[in-house]
Amino acid sequence: MFLAKVHVTLKPTVNDPQGLTIKGALQTLGFDKVKSVRAGKYMEIQIDEPDRARAEEMVKEMCRKLLANPVIENFKYELEKKE
Repeated sequence: MFLAKVHVTLKPTVNDPQGLTIKGALQTLGFDKVKSVRAGKYMEIQIDEPDRARAEEMVKEMCRKLLANPVIENFKYELEKKE
Protein backbone atom coordinates (compact mmCIF):
# COMPACT_ATOMS: atom_id res chain seq x y z
CA MET A 1 0.00 0.00 0.00
CA PHE A 2 1.18 3.52 -0.78
CA LEU A 3 0.19 7.01 0.28
CA ALA A 4 0.32 9.63 -2.45
CA LYS A 5 0.61 13.26 -1.35
CA VAL A 6 -0.50 15.33 -4.33
CA HIS A 7 -0.02 19.09 -4.72
CA VAL A 8 -1.87 20.90 -7.53
CA THR A 9 -0.99 24.54 -8.22
CA LEU A 10 -1.86 27.08 -10.87
CA LYS A 11 0.77 27.65 -13.53
CA PRO A 12 2.76 30.86 -12.92
CA THR A 13 1.14 32.64 -15.88
CA VAL A 14 -2.43 31.99 -14.66
CA ASN A 15 -4.21 34.70 -12.66
CA ASP A 16 -4.99 33.57 -9.09
CA PRO A 17 -8.01 35.49 -7.68
CA GLN A 18 -8.16 33.25 -4.59
CA GLY A 19 -4.52 33.98 -3.84
CA LEU A 20 -5.13 37.72 -4.26
CA THR A 21 -8.07 37.55 -1.85
CA ILE A 22 -5.99 35.69 0.74
CA LYS A 23 -3.16 38.20 0.32
CA GLY A 24 -5.56 41.11 0.88
CA ALA A 25 -7.04 39.48 3.97
CA LEU A 26 -3.60 38.79 5.44
CA GLN A 27 -2.55 42.40 4.86
CA THR A 28 -5.79 43.60 6.49
CA LEU A 29 -4.88 41.49 9.53
CA GLY A 30 -1.56 43.29 9.79
CA PHE A 31 0.69 40.97 7.82
CA ASP A 32 1.86 43.80 5.61
CA LYS A 33 5.09 42.00 4.66
CA VAL A 34 3.11 39.48 2.56
CA LYS A 35 3.85 40.33 -1.06
CA SER A 36 2.09 37.46 -2.87
CA VAL A 37 0.02 34.33 -2.29
CA ARG A 38 -0.65 31.46 -4.70
CA ALA A 39 -3.46 29.08 -3.69
CA GLY A 40 -3.60 25.41 -4.63
CA LYS A 41 -4.97 22.02 -3.66
CA TYR A 42 -3.48 19.23 -1.53
CA MET A 43 -4.77 15.65 -1.50
CA GLU A 44 -3.73 12.44 0.23
CA ILE A 45 -4.66 9.27 -1.62
CA GLN A 46 -4.16 5.74 -0.28
CA ILE A 47 -3.48 3.25 -3.05
CA ASP A 48 -3.80 -0.48 -2.41
CA GLU A 49 -1.09 -1.51 -4.87
CA PRO A 50 2.04 -3.48 -3.88
CA ASP A 51 4.15 -2.36 -6.86
CA ARG A 52 5.70 1.13 -6.51
CA ALA A 53 6.03 1.71 -10.26
CA ARG A 54 2.38 0.81 -10.85
CA ALA A 55 1.23 3.01 -7.94
CA GLU A 56 3.27 5.90 -9.34
CA GLU A 57 1.73 5.46 -12.79
CA MET A 58 -1.74 5.41 -11.22
CA VAL A 59 -1.07 8.72 -9.43
CA LYS A 60 0.14 10.35 -12.65
CA GLU A 61 -2.93 9.10 -14.50
CA MET A 62 -5.28 10.36 -11.77
CA CYS A 63 -3.67 13.79 -11.95
CA ARG A 64 -3.81 13.96 -15.74
CA LYS A 65 -7.42 12.71 -15.96
CA LEU A 66 -9.10 14.38 -12.97
CA LEU A 67 -7.11 16.03 -10.22
CA ALA A 68 -5.29 18.69 -12.28
CA ASN A 69 -6.32 20.70 -15.32
CA PRO A 70 -3.21 20.45 -17.52
CA VAL A 71 -4.08 23.69 -19.33
CA ILE A 72 -3.81 25.88 -16.21
CA GLU A 73 -2.36 23.69 -13.41
CA ASN A 74 0.82 21.82 -12.54
CA PHE A 75 1.00 18.86 -10.20
CA LYS A 76 3.65 17.16 -8.15
CA TYR A 77 3.43 14.26 -5.75
CA GLU A 78 5.29 12.24 -3.15
CA LEU A 79 4.72 8.53 -2.81
CA GLU A 80 5.44 6.79 0.48
CA LYS A 81 5.15 3.13 1.39
CA LYS A 82 2.52 2.35 4.05
CA GLU A 83 2.64 -0.84 6.08
